[in-house]
Amino acid sequence: MTTIRHVLFDADGVLQEIRGGFYTSATPLLGERAREILNLASEHERPLLAGDDDFLPVLAEVLRQYDVDVAAADVFTAVWENIATSAASLDLVRGLRDAGYGVHLGTNQVRRRADYMRAALPYDELFDVKLYSCDLGVAKPEAAFFQKAATRIGAEPAAILFIDDHFPNVEGARSTGMAAVHWRIKEGHDVLLERLAAYGVAPA
Repeated sequence: MTTIRHVLFDADGVLQEIRGGFYTSATPLLGERAREILNLASEHERPLLAGDDDFLPVLAEVLRQYDVDVAAADVFTAVWENIATSAASLDLVRGLRDAGYGVHLGTNQVRRRADYMRAALPYDELFDVKLYSCDLGVAKPEAAFFQKAATRIGAEPAAILFIDDHFPNVEGARSTGMAAVHWRIKEGHDVLLERLAAYGVAPA
């Protein structure tokens, strides 16, 4: 088995979460239809993950369909920008870096949210390579995302371990030869450490 020298982290569900939850955060603005509205908005968001198109007009159209008299920018701020990073996850990234691993970010994001994350969160300083789907022109779980990621990292896929909370993304990484771990914050970091140890990966 090839020695793992790099760890590639997903963002949502692994490094960060929406404060209060994705649906709950929207309820003050959208009421009892928050789940239905956000599910439709997310469906329309997906095609934008691999490009530069602005999500706000798409979100505004969804709100119009539901006759919701709330600005799309306000909903975007209340939900998509309402990010709480996991201190334990960030500490793990630092520990892996201290142990000599390359540490990298690999996340599906529309352009507007990627720009917000770069400005508001510490990822530019924390990670060696930052891989946003809107920059790569392809989104997880497509194999091309992981192939481009390996190229940007400068390593063979087999030397990279990927962590994601969405199992289809884990399968996508494995299809290219990467090691991959399925994990979400709510499982606890002791569980993640056990799963990393199975690949011989441990922080300092």
